Amino acid sequence: MTLSDWIIDIALVLIVFRQMREERLSVRTVLLPLAIIGWAASQYLHSIPTAGNDLTLIAVFASTGAVLGLVGGLLTRVRHADGHVRIRATVSAAALWVVSMGFRLGFAVWSSHPSGAAHVGHFSAAHDITSGQAWVVALILMAFGEVVFRLGTIVVRGRRVSLRARRSEQASVVAPTAGALV
Repeated sequence: MTLSDWIIDIALVLIVFRQMREERLSVRTVLLPLAIIGWAASQYLHSIPTAGNDLTLIAVFASTGAVLGLVGGLLTRVRHADGHVRIRATVSAAALWVVSMGFRLGFAVWSSHPSGAAHVGHFSAAHDITSGQAWVVALILMAFGEVVFRLGTIVVRGRRVSLRARRSEQASVVAPTAGALV
């Protein structure tokens, strides 16, 4: 593992820890994690292997990331206060994120050592996974799926909360006026 691998993983974990204190949902809240994974894509996604069961491995990992992201987004607290959508990662959301990031980091460290590389090699041969690049792409797309689906879930929930708050405000303004007519 390179220094940049460690920096990416640590940065993504710190983003969620930062969100454990409530903050306003903003463009920055969404763009920072997307920028980090965009940079990671430019560094690691040079080609997507399609031979053997490479695409199956990639699809399973990417789907797992999407499910983890959806669950993480649902575990994140989203509320409307002071005219803004506010978010806060719960302990469960942060734990899920740290476990998933830890899995990817642990796998990368383990597979870079001789015994781990041998196990991955045997598994790959037995399951027709043709290259190490398939594992790299699978792990990166798992992280991307988690980030994108977590953010997407939070943004959708934020819009729903904001819309509900606006409707409630409009109803409270209309209600006294309607009562005055009677």
